[in-house]
Amino acid sequence: MTEEAKKESLGTILSKCNIITEADISAALELQEKNGVRFGEALISLGIVTQEDIDWALSNQLDIPYIRLKADMIDPEAVELVPAAIARKFNLIPLIKAGNELNIAISDPLNKSAIKTVEEHSGCQVNISVALIREIREMIQICYGDSGRERLGFDSGAFSDKVLDAVNSDLSGGKFLEYLLVFMLQNRLSSTSLQPMGETVVISGRRGGISRPVGTLASTYYPDLTMKIRKSTGSHVSPKPDFNGLLTFNYRSNPTTFQINGMSGYGGEYITIRPFVAASVPARLSDLHLPPAQETDFIELSRKKQGITFFNSRNTQERDRFIDLMLGEIDTTDKNVIILGEGPGKTTRQFPRIVLPRNETERAATIMRALDHSPDILVVEDATEGMPFTAACRAAMRGKLVLAGLEIRGTQNALRHLLLYQQKNYFLPFFVNGLISFKGMQLLCSDCRTDYTPPAEELAAMNLKEQPKQFYRTTGCPVCSHSGFSSRKYLTDIIIFNDEFIRIFEQSSDVSAIENYLRLMNYRGLEDEGLRLLMSGEVSPEEYIASVVL
Repeated sequence: MTEEAKKESLGTILSKCNIITEADISAALELQEKNGVRFGEALISLGIVTQEDIDWALSNQLDIPYIRLKADMIDPEAVELVPAAIARKFNLIPLIKAGNELNIAISDPLNKSAIKTVEEHSGCQVNISVALIREIREMIQICYGDSGRERLGFDSGAFSDKVLDAVNSDLSGGKFLEYLLVFMLQNRLSSTSLQPMGETVVISGRRGGISRPVGTLASTYYPDLTMKIRKSTGSHVSPKPDFNGLLTFNYRSNPTTFQINGMSGYGGEYITIRPFVAASVPARLSDLHLPPAQETDFIELSRKKQGITFFNSRNTQERDRFIDLMLGEIDTTDKNVIILGEGPGKTTRQFPRIVLPRNETERAATIMRALDHSPDILVVEDATEGMPFTAACRAAMRGKLVLAGLEIRGTQNALRHLLLYQQKNYFLPFFVNGLISFKGMQLLCSDCRTDYTPPAEELAAMNLKEQPKQFYRTTGCPVCSHSGFSSRKYLTDIIIFNDEFIRIFEQSSDVSAIENYLRLMNYRGLEDEGLRLLMSGEVSPEEYIASVVL
């Protein structure tokens, strides 16, 4: 191994090769500290690089050969010098012995421990080449044979050896999922994430606003595990790479439901599991229990005959239900209503429904084609991107009443989005009726609510001018099915685009000017209601941070 390889760090090498920036290094170091993964795994998880990028950079910068492995490249006499356990542990394969030198292929040429171990066992000076980890594992299987009983590859200090043996013996992942859900309930975790990091999956648990590593899982059987999770939620029939659903699990003879969310990532699907609170947006506006002023504003928007009203939330299902609340307040008698998308329009009244394509261009074209059918009211499930957004606004300019969803989190982000589109001349503000923004908050179960002292980082994140007398969290109990929560409440912002607001909006170059105007008008939004719930002990600090601060 070269002296340079002994001295250089992976971050320095990738930076010298202009593959990553200082900002990339900072992000990876932050993830590394939070999840306890290796620096390269953090880079891959963030989507900054691929494993091939790392292999090429190491090979190029350290002047180490980068090779593609084939079985006929490997000398059986060289293989005999390195035990199978060492080859598997360090992901390396002996290639050839020449005199007192042993050439090996390894996936991580900076692993000094691996080189030293091979030198001690072989009695040779080791020369290295870089190869893909999957090809090394294929050669290990060919040269050393089967490792014996196949194992799932789960490793964790949080579980006993007996449990680990049971989990690793079940290659289907069923035992792994079962023990992981039990671990979540016993340790009152607010969420657990399965995070693909190249050839390893990191399991991270979150509690009290802090994420900590739970263990790691080999990537070998991870695709089978993710398919099992998809099937358990009924998401396996969906062609979409991202999915969400519910999984019911019996714990101490009590059924407990978990929310499962998955999204496509490098190395597999990134999956987050959290206890599910069985609550949904109510079917009637009165059951939403909005403050009187907000309910009045909501009803005012429902009386509009034309123009566009935006509904913004990252939660697609909740966004669709809020659109349905508006539809429930609108008098649709003798009106031609067309629903574009599969989510909204599920009210007591039936409306024609049109497929809304995922492609931005096709989605915009579908919106414009719908105008050929003379709708009085047009519902667009998702108009976030530029072309569908412009098409929805054009429909409003043609005298239609448009209800449009925006996949954006928070009022401030939604206003920033609208300001940007105004600057691009995508729409005219005086055709906008209003903006409805909302966030769901989980209310604590009163039966198992206990006193709680937040750590310093949580207090800093909340940034409270005045703290409540006492903070609370829950332990989980049979009453709340061990979830720790009683129900879900929706914090809502409703902004009417009246003449004065439109004037301020058109003159504003950033969101701060609009927020200053709203404060002068004594506008009270969802942040104030979230703070009230925190001060009254109805929500935990973590829930307040997740729903209001972030």
